[in-house]
Amino acid sequence: MNDSTSISKPVYKVVALQLAIATGFALLAWNLGGVLKAWSAAYGGAIAVIGSLMYAMIVAGGTNDAKKAFRSHVRAEVVKIFITVVLFVLALALFQSASWLWLILGFAVATLAYWFSLLAI
Repeated sequence: MNDSTSISKPVYKVVALQLAIATGFALLAWNLGGVLKAWSAAYGGAIAVIGSLMYAMIVAGGTNDAKKAFRSHVRAEVVKIFITVVLFVLALALFQSASWLWLILGFAVATLAYWFSLLAI
């Protein structure tokens, strides 16, 4: 097994767990508050999941060189932050009917899911 394969499987597993939890939260929002709150929570969760997926795609190559690994993680984090900001700006511009509390909660739950799934992997 090469380095790339050994790191990519758990990295994508974290994103899959995050997606599952974000989806579950959106379904909970649907049960508690209806369709608009569910879509808002789903969009918030999607912002977090898309950022994490981009991060995973950048770092999944893996390397034994510490300098290259560090640069890769820094680049991945910058891309993740940029994508997160862009998606929030798009939400403000295009999804004005959103339930902003549920959108933020969806993002927060998906972000927490990311950190907790890192502990589980």
